[in-house]
Amino acid sequence: MYRKEECKGKTTIEDYLENYVDVETFLECCKECGNYGKIWSCPPYDFHPEDYWRQYRYIYLLGTKIIFDKDTIEKLTDKEEMQQYMKEVLRQEKELLSEKLMLLEEKYPGSISLSAGSCHSCEQCAKQLKEPCRNPGFMRYSIESIGGNVGKTTSKLLGIELQWMEDSLPEYFTLVNGFLSNDANIEF
Repeated sequence: MYRKEECKGKTTIEDYLENYVDVETFLECCKECGNYGKIWSCPPYDFHPEDYWRQYRYIYLLGTKIIFDKDTIEKLTDKEEMQQYMKEVLRQEKELLSEKLMLLEEKYPGSISLSAGSCHSCEQCAKQLKEPCRNPGFMRYSIESIGGNVGKTTSKLLGIELQWMEDSLPEYFTLVNGFLSNDANIEF
């Protein structure tokens, strides 16, 4: 089992671009991922990521810490079981976060959310079939896919150090969503 903690942050896009975005470095990282060029939420894009950021004045950040209890960490020792458990937990939590952020988009027109990781709305992305996105109203880019440094973002703006799954479940795993807006006073 697990519990959740939310951490929130905010900064200007100007500050974020200057201190947390490195498009070239993160696009190179994206090239190593199996989703590169295969799903609409992942690069390469037909736009420059910095232009996307510059449409907005603020980035609001929502870090969701998924904190695993000791029994779960000790019980899950098989790598395949750990991966399956993480996949299911992350799918469930990402879905809840996506719903929450879509409601926020309705409340603050002209704003847009950034997902925690890549889009998985469809079983097979239409991009692989050289077709347009089937759900453009739901597809969202992630912070890292448009050049944001999520590790630096979480440590400096949310006060969280990322942990990764290696031989066992980490004490916690963090999902990081963004919310881009021109509104200086968003409550979320």
